[in-house]
Amino acid sequence: MATQTFTREQVTKNNNADSLHVIIDSKVYDLTDFANAHPGGVHVLLQLAGQDATSEFYSMHRHEILTKYTKMVIGMIQGETPQVIEPMAGDLCPIPYTEPMWLSPEFKSPYYDKSHRRLQKEVRIFVDEYVRPEALRIEEVGERPSAEIIKRMADNGINAMRLGPGRHLEGYNLIGGIEPRKFNYFHELVLNQELVRTHGRACNDGFLGGMVIGLPPVLNFCRNTVLRDRVMCECFSGEKSICLAVSEAFAGSDVAAIRTTAVKSADGTHYIVNGTKKWITNGNWADYFTTAVKTEKGYSMLLIERGEGVETEQIKTSYSSAAGTAFITFDNVKVSVENLLGQEHQGFPVIMSNFNHERWVMACASIRASRMVVEECLKWANQRKVFGKRLADQPVIRGKLAKMISLVESGQSWLEVITYQMCNMTYQQQAKSLAGPIALLKNFITRAAHEIADESVQVFGGRGITKSGMGRVIENFHRTYKFDAVLGGSEEILGDLAIRQAFKNFPKSML
Repeated sequence: MATQTFTREQVTKNNNADSLHVIIDSKVYDLTDFANAHPGGVHVLLQLAGQDATSEFYSMHRHEILTKYTKMVIGMIQGETPQVIEPMAGDLCPIPYTEPMWLSPEFKSPYYDKSHRRLQKEVRIFVDEYVRPEALRIEEVGERPSAEIIKRMADNGINAMRLGPGRHLEGYNLIGGIEPRKFNYFHELVLNQELVRTHGRACNDGFLGGMVIGLPPVLNFCRNTVLRDRVMCECFSGEKSICLAVSEAFAGSDVAAIRTTAVKSADGTHYIVNGTKKWITNGNWADYFTTAVKTEKGYSMLLIERGEGVETEQIKTSYSSAAGTAFITFDNVKVSVENLLGQEHQGFPVIMSNFNHERWVMACASIRASRMVVEECLKWANQRKVFGKRLADQPVIRGKLAKMISLVESGQSWLEVITYQMCNMTYQQQAKSLAGPIALLKNFITRAAHEIADESVQVFGGRGITKSGMGRVIENFHRTYKFDAVLGGSEEILGDLAIRQAFKNFPKSML
């Protein structure tokens, strides 16, 4: 940036199309060559030529946009210094309620220690520097994440960490210097919540969302250890990808209604699989499909490799193709019996075992995405002026902000309570005692997202339904928040599950 200094009087002389200067936050910008390319037209800039345009600029734009135009800065106003903070990679946001309470210096938490804080700092830097730029690129064009970013995540142990605590972490160097044996669900919560800060819902799923739900059944139920370890290493490294293929056109939340069949050969060495799967995250480019099938006497789970008879087709949804959502066809696909996950005809427990963790992961991400929307609304309410006042000076806007903040803080607190239980329960205890609470947690958080999406659009107005510019985060959230309300079990199904389990454990002595 240029170091020349100007007086305000000097700037006022550059007030026409041949020499057009403006002042923004004590910096002098030469917009002469840019004027004709200005999206609002040259006449907008001419209205402010030679003047301090700070107020007008920030009533229309976020500070971050200035990073695109640093070459236009020709100097500073003499004796003045910029007042707006330039955020750096990894920085926390100092605005109240924009970070989880445990990250605010004035508050304490019993759940997080130094290792969690170190992890949060390093992952945020990683996301700011590498993940978000790639995410915004693929969200716009609908491409899958690049091999480079997946490898960079692998080199930091992030891909393995996303499956939670366990032996699969052994041998990996984990970001934040976390010891694999000390990695717990709060570390995973921190990781999930930082990774979601991309401002793109589709790319969040595109960054190996299919692996998070498709690989655990392989790790936990594949009896062929050679196959298990090979698939694990290939997926963690990014060499290959995997997805979970359960949902079908006739079987969404109703898993028992699946129609894809697997018939064992006469010699008992393989299955022949026929059927279709729908709405499969990452399925369009997956190399492996963890697939629910109907066998002769029940349900089974098979690991199917992409090959002859496997066809995938992109499904267009309300979010971008960066998630690789697919319709999959299995046409006489030959699958070795070595690829059976769990026991034959007893696949339903394998299918259901994955849901608690999947729903918890979605809750982590959804409530953090909602908090980012709150952050956008707080910044906009402070920045935007209407009827001669900031939006924040309007009681109706303050009421909306209070509602959104209350929902986010409630969801985060409940999430942390559930996470603490997960850290102190065995896998079997979690399956028995936490299925209902996690179902209700996800139900609450996705209902909160519904309210927050609606209120945020009202705060932003027309910008909240515009894909670019100031409201792009709001527009993206409002268009895509419903994915979390449907995926992993719809709100209605989860609510019913929780209450049925409550009555199942209802004391017989209580009438």
